[in-house]
Amino acid sequence: MPRRWKERVLPAVVVRRLRDRRVRLPVYATAGLLLAGTAWIAVTGVLARDELLAAQRSLETLRRQHLAQPAAAPAIAAGPEATRTATTQDAVRSAAGHAARAHRLTTGPAWFPAAHLPVLGGPFRTVRGIAEASDRLTHDVLSPLVRTVAELESTGTNDGRHLNLSALRRVAPLLEQASRSASKVRADVDDLPHGTWLPATDRARTALARQLDRITPLAHDAAAAARLMPSMLGADGPRRYLAVFENTAEARGTGGLPGAFAVLRAERGRLSFEHFGNDTELSEASADVDLGAEFNGLYGPSAPTRTWVNSNMSPHFPYAARIWAAAWQRHSGQSVDGAFGLDPGAVSGLLAASGPARLPDGSAVTAHNVVDLSERASYALHPNFRQRKAYFLDVARAVAIRLLGASAEPARRADLFSALHRQLGEGRIKVWSAHSVEQRELLARSFGGALPGGSAPLAGLVVNNAAGTKLDYYLDRRLVWAPGRCVDGRREVTVTVRLTNRAPVSGLPPYVVQRVDDPPYETRPGDNRLLVSYYASAEATLSGATLDGRPAQLSHGAERGHPVFTLGVELPAGVTRTLVLHLLERPEDRSPFVLRQPLVHPLHARVLPNGPCVG
Repeated sequence: MPRRWKERVLPAVVVRRLRDRRVRLPVYATAGLLLAGTAWIAVTGVLARDELLAAQRSLETLRRQHLAQPAAAPAIAAGPEATRTATTQDAVRSAAGHAARAHRLTTGPAWFPAAHLPVLGGPFRTVRGIAEASDRLTHDVLSPLVRTVAELESTGTNDGRHLNLSALRRVAPLLEQASRSASKVRADVDDLPHGTWLPATDRARTALARQLDRITPLAHDAAAAARLMPSMLGADGPRRYLAVFENTAEARGTGGLPGAFAVLRAERGRLSFEHFGNDTELSEASADVDLGAEFNGLYGPSAPTRTWVNSNMSPHFPYAARIWAAAWQRHSGQSVDGAFGLDPGAVSGLLAASGPARLPDGSAVTAHNVVDLSERASYALHPNFRQRKAYFLDVARAVAIRLLGASAEPARRADLFSALHRQLGEGRIKVWSAHSVEQRELLARSFGGALPGGSAPLAGLVVNNAAGTKLDYYLDRRLVWAPGRCVDGRREVTVTVRLTNRAPVSGLPPYVVQRVDDPPYETRPGDNRLLVSYYASAEATLSGATLDGRPAQLSHGAERGHPVFTLGVELPAGVTRTLVLHLLERPEDRSPFVLRQPLVHPLHARVLPNGPCVG
């Protein structure tokens, strides 16, 4: 090769090699960073997962401890309450530490760009969100709740017989903040990707969302209790309440027939009972209250404002409570600040935490026998009407005194309050206040016993005993709500109701099977009759109905914006009747709220998926 040619070629080769090197170096550097970032994410991701699992184990241990409290009441009573509080604090502190470390591990410089990658970044964003949400849950929600419990215990009263309402008011802002934080964390978790290319992260997000679905209502209820309890328990002056025991062996809209009752006094956190009575005492009392034309149209023939045993035919508890308060004032000249409704199922839950109550004859009323005793066995034990009424009063008085006694025992108080919260959440204890500010708050809670208003979809099966029997102890209820096609902007909905009377055909006391409705057709002991009402979504119309496959004509009414379709149904012993309603409703993507009337046996409800209205 000529020298001159080499002189011309060699510099070009060198230049090209230098240029290639300048190109390759950034590529190599970028690849190296990507590999390092991927390795970092992999390592920190595994570490973060381990921290989150450790936090979850701490919280799960805490949950199991609290679920075991009622069953372990004797052992708890033997140990100081402060020990259990310290254990709870330790568990939350441990969970908070693990969650904080998981959050730190997923907030490095590699995680942010990874979480924002199109398509591929979904799992990284979910993991970061789970770690952050867990950190905020333990620090901003659970820790304040535990600190509140500790502060209330440390500032308890000397005699232990009443609540420290001043301390409760002091912690109210802390609980309010915890409630807001819980809502914000739940909303942020819901905003995380629901379906990514990594199913394990999707399952973790779903598990955290379910945990928040349990915790968030607890935080809301704790904040509401701190707002409501001081005034309702007499911090600003004495309060008086009517507590009515509902017998669910004879169904009424809010649960069961209003039987025994008590007048409860609250003053500066101290509770006492002033009077006990039964339905015979108020049988002639009338209530001077106007609940509107819709109410009168549905229930007027049963005279709920003039007949105590029919006063709660509506499932909207505030209506019954207003009637009870007005009837008591007419009867006694004494006004009340509110009313409670509770049934033997609620009493059973409370007695599980308080321990058994003792009757004058020495026998025990326990969590295991109170439902059967008050709704079945008592009718055979005391066939005499007056003796039975006196027995019911003895049970009510013994249970009330036992619950008050347990609330004064520091070792049992936390268990009793936990049991009370469960019964309130299940709607077996309902609360109404005559004070408007308090009542607005109660209406937003499950224990307010309100029939939902507004446009939210509803599936509400309500039965009222129309025979005067006590056979609803044996009633089984099943409901299936099934959406169908869309026609002219309306959705077809089929509601199937099955009612089964499982009463034995012989052996029941006469008072249980008596038919005070005096039907014009022949019946057997054990046969029952129900007034069956279905509360539908707002603006729903009924296109047809069948009872056991034959066309049925239902009466129409309305309550709180919901159409109500009602049919009287004879229910012989051992027989199942099937009522099918064909409805047209407004299209909704949301599933309906299922109204669960609290009777002896729970409603078995099945709601089929409700997708977009596209046809």
